[in-house]
Amino acid sequence: MKKIVECVPNFSEGCNTEIINAIAESIRKTPGVTLLDVDPGKSTNRTVYTFVGEPSAVIEGALNSARTAHELIDMRKHKGEHPRMGAMDVCPFVPVANVTMEECVECSKEFARRAGEELGLPMYLYEYAQDKEYRKSLPQIRQGEYEGLAKKIVKPEWKPDFGPAEFVPEWGATVTGARFFLVAYNINILGTNNQAHRIALDLRTAGRGDDKPGKFQEVKAMGWYVDEYNTAQVTANLTNYKVTAPHTFYEEVKREAAEIKVGVAGSELVGLIPLEAMLMAADYYMEKENLFIIDEEQKIKLVIDRMGLNSISQFDPKKRIIEYLIEEKRNEPLASLTLRGFIEEIAARSSAPGGGSASAAIAAIGAGLGCMVAQLTYGVRKFESVDGEMRKIIPALNSATMSLIPMVDADTNAFNDYMDALRMPKRTDEEKALRSAAMQEGLKKAIETPFRTMMLGDSAWTNMIEIAKYGNIASKSDVEVGARALEVGIWGAYKNVLINMPGIKDEDFKTKKLAEAEEIVTRAKVKCDEVLKILNDRA
Repeated sequence: MKKIVECVPNFSEGCNTEIINAIAESIRKTPGVTLLDVDPGKSTNRTVYTFVGEPSAVIEGALNSARTAHELIDMRKHKGEHPRMGAMDVCPFVPVANVTMEECVECSKEFARRAGEELGLPMYLYEYAQDKEYRKSLPQIRQGEYEGLAKKIVKPEWKPDFGPAEFVPEWGATVTGARFFLVAYNINILGTNNQAHRIALDLRTAGRGDDKPGKFQEVKAMGWYVDEYNTAQVTANLTNYKVTAPHTFYEEVKREAAEIKVGVAGSELVGLIPLEAMLMAADYYMEKENLFIIDEEQKIKLVIDRMGLNSISQFDPKKRIIEYLIEEKRNEPLASLTLRGFIEEIAARSSAPGGGSASAAIAAIGAGLGCMVAQLTYGVRKFESVDGEMRKIIPALNSATMSLIPMVDADTNAFNDYMDALRMPKRTDEEKALRSAAMQEGLKKAIETPFRTMMLGDSAWTNMIEIAKYGNIASKSDVEVGARALEVGIWGAYKNVLINMPGIKDEDFKTKKLAEAEEIVTRAKVKCDEVLKILNDRA
């Protein structure tokens, strides 16, 4: 799955629209990067940019924006209300999807290294990227601000982590690092700002003071009254939604409000939120209410309703959930074809798509038929006694089906590395050795792809057997076809594993992979026969 990192650089310019737009354009033009927001402030004389992409692309986006700012911003002329020490004052990297904090730390270090070397900028690390406790937080590093930096930067204990240990008057210094995604979240209180603040004090991490800590970690909160909405709010920054999730905070605010006999009327998310946080909330409400929902769109609707996210303004998932906002069309040209188009592609006078892609499609159809019958069984009054079994079977078979579909294209693409290796030069012994090694890696990849199809198909058998036992017997033939299709799909993928084995020189790899593949294909025949026997006995 695609890795998504968010970068939120803050630049010390909030008035000059030409400079603000130039920095935005430098980010926007970076390949693989999506600029989500540009938020200038005139009084603070500061602009916050938010963009996302895969790790390497985000690093380039940060560097491009720093290059532009280096040309256009002169800190010797800067005045503003917000604390600052540099033209690019702070540049955090934030994990959003399928990426770890450690990877974001590496992003910040690579960015700092290159900015220091290529642009000659003093660069400090903070938060998770910084090991030294006395210079870990942004306020610690920024103390003295730009005006005090000339004397501070030459002290040994304040030597920058990257770049020159000298004052650069037109730039100052930049702080970069890694932090968790911050969720800005407000909950509407049908009462006074004092009541909202009372609740906030009980729940926020700082609590009411050193001797009275609050209930939650990673929460900054207060109460206020918003004239525009004619309501009080508990306004919170959830600095790590994996520690304190929005739904957890919302439910506790409701409980506290009920204790002091104050109503809660929904909530609002300010800015963007990761999909994971929304799905965590969906899981919570589904478990709490014993609901069974498999469709992701329906899960999001559940969360919007239960948390009242439409109470202030319309919550549009496509514009507020990061993954949806930057969603790109899947790179699955074959799987995206019509059924007729796919079959015509197979029938065409070309070697690809061939048996491997067809096998993946057939296996996906097999698992899909099992999933279909499970869903036709679930919720039907005469089969209510097996609803529990169907709740387990449907997600598993749906997952197997959805995972097999991309293998249709993956199999066709699997041979690309091998073909690229064939084109490598072979004039010298060294070039021949490199070419041979690349060809071997390409062949291994060409084997691993159909083997992956086999494993995904194999994962469906337990639930195919369960649907044969408990599924709607009126759909007997659908399960029979599904089982046969799953077996054929696995067998076809097995044949694509075998055909590439002769070229492999790594005997250990061949022995291990063949043994595993033979075990899966043998098990497929046994499990298919078991499904058919169960169905025959039930008839």
